[in-house]
Parts: sequence; structure tokens; C-alpha cells
Amino acid sequence: MTDTPMPYCGPAPVPDQLWSSWNMDPVVLAAIAALAVVLIRRSGRPGLAPGAIAVGGLVLAFVSPLCALTVALFSARAAHHLVLITLAAPALAVAMPLLARVPAGLSLAALSGAMIAWHLPGVYNAIWASDGLYWLMQGAMLLPAWAFWSAVLAPGFGAEEALRRAALIGGLAGVMGFMGAILTFAPSILYFPHVAGTIPWGLSPLADQQLAGLVMWVPGFVPVAAIAGRMLWLAWRRGFAA
Repeated sequence: MTDTPMPYCGPAPVPDQLWSSWNMDPVVLAAIAALAVVLIRRSGRPGLAPGAIAVGGLVLAFVSPLCALTVALFSARAAHHLVLITLAAPALAVAMPLLARVPAGLSLAALSGAMIAWHLPGVYNAIWASDGLYWLMQGAMLLPAWAFWSAVLAPGFGAEEALRRAALIGGLAGVMGFMGAILTFAPSILYFPHVAGTIPWGLSPLADQQLAGLVMWVPGFVPVAAIAGRMLWLAWRRGFAA
């Protein structure tokens, strides 16, 4: 039997093992706890809610059984990415903006590049085999997402800026929808590390891959597009309806 690399989140769980598959890595727990302390000290009471959402999103992504489930199912990996990009990152941006003055288009380009790289089969196989690369790629996705949302959710903007932000957020929705469509309609398996893990969950590897595409397409695309729509409404209200 050929030895296969063990990914960061551990062995692929079967359904009756899922709720015992928490990641108790002390480094990760300490890092999230340290971030929580920083958010509490910097945000004050008004920022506690978004800070709590941000920490909860990171716990969901890296500590909860979702981490282990990403080893079994590529669709869980897609959900994991959505938690980071559309939950943890915007909440972090509200609680503690990061590089808000960096052009949002630049952050969007970096985020899009990281998302595309994650979905290249050769890169994905390398991430699977290397904890260091796994964390490098997580950072390559989370940090630009944090900076992007910090820029587009920053307060104090007029109608024209709202239109520009709506276009940028719509661009992110478009990237997610495009990638989701590719995964949904791909005729063959792209991510072979998940071939064995899907069977206990009653999914074929191709069906799991298609489900990942639907996750990116619907739960991913729709909320981000809704935020873009909200920006368009603000643009109309702040100047173009006058």
C-alpha cells in the first residue's frame, strides 16, 4: 500500500466520527485566543459583535469538525473557504480594518488569484501534502479578503464611491460564481485526494465536486451579490435619486 500524505486537519472522518473530530492544535487555539483579546481591546463595546462573529468564523473554519470534514469532502472545503471570505473576513474588517487604504481592486486581484490557485489540482495536491503550504495559502486568501472588505465597507462615502464599491463586490461575486460553474459542470474528477473520503458520506467524488460548485455558486455568490445590491441602493439614495 502506498503511503499518502496526511493533510493538516487529520484523517478524513466518517459520519459517526464527525462530532468528535475537533482540531485542538494548541498553536491555532492560542492564535485565535490572542486575536480575540486584540479585538476586544481595540474594538470596544460597539465592535464586540463583529469581533465575536470574526472569532466564531475562525473557530468554525479551523477548530470545529468542519476542518476535518474538509479532508473527506471537497464540498466542505468550498464551505470552509466561504466561511473565511464571506463571514470571518468582513467581520474582521468591521471590527479591526486592515490596510483599508490599499486599493480594493488590488486586494480583490490578490484574493481572486489565491482562490484560483487553491482550485488548481496541482497546487491543491501540494497543499494537501504540506502543512506549511496549507497555512501559507490560508493566509494568501484570508488577508486579501480582510483588506478587501476593510476597503469596501469603510464608512464615509458618496454615491460615486458606492457605485465603485458595488462594482468591486460584484466582481468578487462574479469570480465565485464563475468558479462554482466550472466545478459544477466539470465532466471529470479534478481533486483525487478526496476520492476515498466521499464514499462513507454517500457521494461519488464527482458528485462531491459538483456539490462544491453549487456551494460556491449559491451560498457564495448570492450573499456577496446582495451586498453589491445594497451598495447600489446606497448610491441611488445618496445622490443619484436626487
